[in-house]
Amino acid sequence: MYAAAAVAILLLGARYLSSSAAAGGAAGQAPAARSSAAPKTSSVRVEPAGDGLAVVQVAGAVRRPGVYRLRADRRVDDAVRAAGGPAGRADLAGVNLAAKLSDGQQIIVPVAGAAGTAAAPGAGAAGGTGGGGAAAAGAAPGQPLDLNAATPEQLDQLDGVGPATAQRIVAYRQAHGGFRSVSELDQVPGIGEKKLAALKDKVRV
Repeated sequence: MYAAAAVAILLLGARYLSSSAAAGGAAGQAPAARSSAAPKTSSVRVEPAGDGLAVVQVAGAVRRPGVYRLRADRRVDDAVRAAGGPAGRADLAGVNLAAKLSDGQQIIVPVAGAAGTAAAPGAGAAGGTGGGGAAAAGAAPGQPLDLNAATPEQLDQLDGVGPATAQRIVAYRQAHGGFRSVSELDQVPGIGEKKLAALKDKVRV
């Protein structure tokens, strides 16, 4: 009986030792498995910025005057084409179609013969601010003032035309490529029939 009990104790001890060793091995392998996994990193690809846009105004003798957004590497010719192309009486000789666009640029296509064709050399072109056309517009006292070359200051001197109306006349001239007739003044805000009648003999185109 004692011998049988001793054998049973030995068997139980051997089974306990083997189960403890197996548990210890599994526990030792788990950290290794976790440590072998490399942390994942996310790669972010930064795309280069595309070409910018140039916002330009195309006015004067074009089919669809307005503000257009074009790629900054485009030329003035592209802006004129975007505005429907030149109108029938456009004078493209005074426009540098090969110039590169710049943001905020104003492109004015003048009307052929509308802006002081008899102006002296060096006089400003039509559709400008009028500063360069002072010599052409500076008529002798009593002579009509050229609507397409007069400066805002000269227009302000006319009876019934104040600084605000003078600026509106210049803005209309810029947007439409010049005046084709004196009667076109009635298209300028602030100039009605009475004021137009008073100005007819004092201005010309």
